[in-house]
Amino acid sequence: MSLTPRDPDATTEHGRHGGGRRRKGPGGEGKRRRRRVLRWAAIVLAVVILGTAGAAYLYYQHLNANIRKDALNLGDEKDRAAESKANAAGQTPLNILLIGSDARDSKENQKLGGAKDTFNTAPRADVQMLLHVSADRTNMSVVSMPRDTLVDIPKCTDPDNGKVYGALTSAITNDSLGRGGPGCTVATWEKLTDIHIDHFMMIDFAGVVSMADAIGGVPVCVDANVYSKSSDGHGSGLKLKEGTTYVKGVQALQWLRTRYGFEDNTDIARAKAQHQYMNAMVRQLRENATLGNPNELRKLAETATKALTVDNGLGTVAKLYDLSKELRKVPTKRITMTTMPWQYSTTNSGRVVPRPGDAAKLFRLVREDIALDGKGKKKSAGAKASSDPAAADDKIAVQVQNGTRSGTQPAVSGRARTIAQLLVGKGFTEAVADTATVLSEEKTVIRYPGADLEGDAQRIAKSLGVPLSSVQKSTAVSAITLVVGADWRTGTTYTAPEDDDRTPSSAQVINGSDKKQCMHVNPGYTW
Repeated sequence: MSLTPRDPDATTEHGRHGGGRRRKGPGGEGKRRRRRVLRWAAIVLAVVILGTAGAAYLYYQHLNANIRKDALNLGDEKDRAAESKANAAGQTPLNILLIGSDARDSKENQKLGGAKDTFNTAPRADVQMLLHVSADRTNMSVVSMPRDTLVDIPKCTDPDNGKVYGALTSAITNDSLGRGGPGCTVATWEKLTDIHIDHFMMIDFAGVVSMADAIGGVPVCVDANVYSKSSDGHGSGLKLKEGTTYVKGVQALQWLRTRYGFEDNTDIARAKAQHQYMNAMVRQLRENATLGNPNELRKLAETATKALTVDNGLGTVAKLYDLSKELRKVPTKRITMTTMPWQYSTTNSGRVVPRPGDAAKLFRLVREDIALDGKGKKKSAGAKASSDPAAADDKIAVQVQNGTRSGTQPAVSGRARTIAQLLVGKGFTEAVADTATVLSEEKTVIRYPGADLEGDAQRIAKSLGVPLSSVQKSTAVSAITLVVGADWRTGTTYTAPEDDDRTPSSAQVINGSDKKQCMHVNPGYTW
C-alpha cells in the first residue's frame, strides 16, 4: 500500500482526526475471552493491513479512546449505491474501503513522509483498496485503485464545519480525502462503482511502521538487488538484496511506497508490490503462533490504534472484534488480489482512467458477490430490475454510439444511425445517433450517469433484448448512452452472448496463497 505523495515518492499533507466523539468499549470480558481475542487479533490485522491496525481488536477498554472516528459517506444521496442484497440464507456481503493516508499531522509522520513544506496540509488517499467479503464468508476479493486514476469526485460536505466541496470531473482520486475526510473517498468509490461500502479504515505512516515492527517483519521478494533512489531524488529509499527479505519498520513503509525501482516505475507496479506484502502478511500471521503472545499484541495495540481512523460503525474494539470474527472465516487460498483495469488517459499525460468494459465488469462481479478466483457458485439470475420507474418511451433520451471496432475488424459504418432509427421505430423518438464517435466495445452496453435514469436505461435494454447485466452506471457519460458493440455488427435483432462471469485478465489477479510472488526490479535501479 503505497503511502506516497502527489509527486512520485515525494509526500504531502496532514491527517484528519475524525469527527466522532470517543466512546469507551466494554471491559471485564474475562481472561478466557481475552486470550481468544488476542489469538485472532493478528489475523485481522493481516487481512485489513494498512487500513486497520489490527491490534485494535483486543478487548481492552482504554483502546477505544485511541480509535479516531469519522462519518462514513459525505456525498449526496443521489451519488450513493444501494445497500447490498442478502443471499438466500439471509447473509450479506461486507465491503470495506482501506485507505492509506499520507498525512503530515505529526512530527513522526513528517519525518517518515518527508516534504517539509506540506506539514498540516490536506491529506491525500494515496492507498485505496476495496475489501469485499462474500456473503457466505467463503472468499474475499481486494480491488486496488491506482492513486493516479482520474475519476469524478462527487459533492462532499465536511461533517465538522459544514463546508461544501463542489463536485469535480476528471480529478485525481487521492484528492478526495482532503475534501472533508475519508467519507468523501467512500463517496467517490460508490459513485464510480455503484458498490455499497459498509465501512472504511484509514491509517497513516506511523501506524504502518509500528505494526511492521510489532509483528517482526513481513517476507517480500525481489528478483535483483534494488535501490529505489535516483540521481534527481526520486525514490522511496528502499534498498534490498536479491531474494526474500523480512522487512519491518521504516523499511516496510519504503516497500509499500516504492514506485521507482519496480517494473516500469509506475503506480501500477507499486500496487502489485502492495499485494505481495499483504498476501505475505496474511500468511505469516496465520501461521506464526508466537504472535498470540499477549505482551507483543498489547504493544501493537498501544501504538497502532493511535494511528487508526474508522467510520462510526466500527468505533469500538467490540465492533472491530465482531468484524474480525467474520474476516477470519475466509481461508487464505480464497483471497484474491486485483487492480482496477485501467488505461492511460488521452487528455492528461501520466494519469490513468478506468478501462472501459473491463473495469465495469470487475465492479459488477464484486457488486453481485461473484468470487474473483472463479471457484465460487455462479449467479444465474443476473441483474435485477430497477425499482426506479421508467419514463414514457417517447420521453427517454438516448445517445447511440458505434463501438463495433475491434482489434481484428474495423468499425461497421453507420451502425449508430441504424440502431438509433430502430429505437425511434420502437417509440423512443428522443434517440439520436452520435456519428462522430467510433469506439471499441466487445459487448453492447447501455450506460447511465445516475440512479434516476436506471429505470429508463433498463427500459431501453428490454426493448432491444439487451440483458440487464449490460446496463451499467457510469460516470463517463452524462446521459443514457447505448454503445453498439462488436457483438452486434449486423441486423436489428440483438443476440446476447453468454456472460462468463470471469474476472478480466487486465485485473492482474494474484492469489493470497501464492508464495512464489517476486517483484521484478527495474534495471535502472539495481546495485
